Amino acid sequence: MLERSTQFPSSPSRTRLAVLGSPIAHSLSPAIHRAAYETLGFDWEYDAIELSGESLPAFLSALDGRWRGLSLTMPLKRDVVSLLDWADPLVELVGGANTVVVSDDGLRGFNTDVEGAMRSILDAGLSELRAVWILGAGATAASLLVAAIRMGASTITVFARTPSKASPLQELGESLGATVIVRQWREAAEISEPPTVIITTVPGGAMDLKFALSVREAAALFDVAYDPWPSAVAQSWFDAGGTVISGHDLLVNQAIAQVRIFASGVADVPLSREADAIDAMRRAVSEQPQAHETS
Repeated sequence: MLERSTQFPSSPSRTRLAVLGSPIAHSLSPAIHRAAYETLGFDWEYDAIELSGESLPAFLSALDGRWRGLSLTMPLKRDVVSLLDWADPLVELVGGANTVVVSDDGLRGFNTDVEGAMRSILDAGLSELRAVWILGAGATAASLLVAAIRMGASTITVFARTPSKASPLQELGESLGATVIVRQWREAAEISEPPTVIITTVPGGAMDLKFALSVREAAALFDVAYDPWPSAVAQSWFDAGGTVISGHDLLVNQAIAQVRIFASGVADVPLSREADAIDAMRRAVSEQPQAHETS
């Protein structure tokens, strides 16, 4: 693996960027990234490219000096890790990268889902978490689990249709000092004691659980999926007067962290006019038709 570069960007001619995944045709990422670049005065182009995991190695090998970076959505976040020349420690921790910088000395992988999730939760007024439920056990669930622990969650319950698939999440959480309990999917709707937040990482059409009014009133819902929006489960929270965090919030917040990385090579350097860029990205989301993308 390469050491972190102290010189970035390596060339101003690197102006091409894209989001990769499948399906990708209706992704919101081009709209929000283009809105940010226009606001920030970056003369960059950003497209959506349909790509499977099998095609990813050849695609990355063919990238030329015009490319600056890539956003990765499902199913590529895990596939890309073994193809990187350098990976941020967070990528290695969660086992997935959603951001790749194309530099003169190789491909550099980052994960902005954790930062995006934390920002989204803070924006909803939740400054500290205690007990958290996570519905689903895929790649996105790992990032949300790390975000929850970093925000103070000491007990996390993962509900999965196939509990054995949640074993890596249990190991990850416990390695970070949290207690992680794995339960059957349908048990989530049977528990009356609400956590601080319920995070669902499954597509909207796969959410078939119905929660008690007392749970919807007390626990915040973080629905990572946003097609359609509001989802049935989000609408049930709205009906109960509960707190809802949208997948749109996560999409924008992880994307602004990507823009930071594409601009400077690191995620912790604020952008000039960053607040204006975020406003432009949110407007772009509101102006777009519903999209088929999981962050």
